[in-house]
Amino acid sequence: MPEHMQVEVAPNQSVTAIVYSAAKRDHVNVTLILGHGAGAGQRSDFMTRFAAELAARGLNVVTFNFLYTEQGRRVPDSNNVLEACFVAVLEAVKHKKIGHSALVIGGKSLGGRIASQIAAAGAEVGGLIFLGYPLHPPGKQDQLRANHLQKINVPMLFVQGSRDAFGMPDELRPIFKELKAPIDLYVMEGGDHSFKVLKRAGVTQEDAYKAALDRIEAWLRQTFPN
Repeated sequence: MPEHMQVEVAPNQSVTAIVYSAAKRDHVNVTLILGHGAGAGQRSDFMTRFAAELAARGLNVVTFNFLYTEQGRRVPDSNNVLEACFVAVLEAVKHKKIGHSALVIGGKSLGGRIASQIAAAGAEVGGLIFLGYPLHPPGKQDQLRANHLQKINVPMLFVQGSRDAFGMPDELRPIFKELKAPIDLYVMEGGDHSFKVLKRAGVTQEDAYKAALDRIEAWLRQTFPN
């Protein structure tokens, strides 16, 4: 069963984190911390599914709620507060020494963006995984959230739906050319920002999820060999 722990973010303010322990067989030398998207917390079907299935594949996975979600608010906090929350969870995981392994951070949409921002600011991590990177707000291609990515030196994996309104794969590719870190891109054909695939994509939703999880696992095993 997943383990719950409280993480203090500020005086009298804490959030809940959930630790999904790695399956003992075929262990991966990684602890992965995932932040949730803007509209749903760590107990959403998406977050629990990806965390549990990655743990079953041999990874230690930690999810958490941002403060606004923990407190039952719908509007995300400011960037500074979101970043402080992610950093607090990162430090708590380091202190607890979960898995005694490489630390990779990332998340769904907002969670991944905040992970990239703390990495760009100097957080010590081994890599990043983005589950639908929010390159720009829908319909606002001129409002890119990419400049800070140039400050990141560790490997990054982008898992992006082919019809993601927050950033199509073809919008990301030119940006990758400007980055110095090793980049890998996995395109979920027919997938939107939430990884929901169209029936005409030729794959079931289950198969689409499994293919994405396969790629994440393979990337982690290759990037962080035991």
